[in-house]
Amino acid sequence: MCATHVHKKGALSLEKLIEETKNKPNFQRAGAIAVFIGVVRGENPHKEKVQKLEIEAYEEKADEVLSEICQDLKKRPGIVDVQIHHFLGEFNVGEDLVYVLVAGSHRKNVFPVLKAAVKRYKKEAPIFKKEYVITENGNVKAYWVAEREEG
Repeated sequence: MCATHVHKKGALSLEKLIEETKNKPNFQRAGAIAVFIGVVRGENPHKEKVQKLEIEAYEEKADEVLSEICQDLKKRPGIVDVQIHHFLGEFNVGEDLVYVLVAGSHRKNVFPVLKAAVKRYKKEAPIFKKEYVITENGNVKAYWVAEREEG
């Protein structure tokens, strides 16, 4: 598996990610894989209709931070692998934005680590989301989500 954690849209499929994970030498210790797929929601916390998202990142730093999160979480008991892959580009409602995969010896090991991985990448990685919403009068407005409080 490549060490890159941010990818252009469409550069990685979930099926390929799972296949590569299962082919790793230490996978025989795993009894569970948990996956989180973040997708573009059609309505934001402000009840506005979302048209699309644009995702950008400080790529070098984002790769570094996501790698650090994965390496840190891999140290937890029973964890075999942790991967976070975030996509960059323009995304329509329903399209995949991020894959977080955790493999471990038992389901009791993987779910808390999956939750921690999602929480940490959202807080720590320099990945930026521009939201395009359709206003009540049918116009499109765009803003960086960091410019507004998320609900």
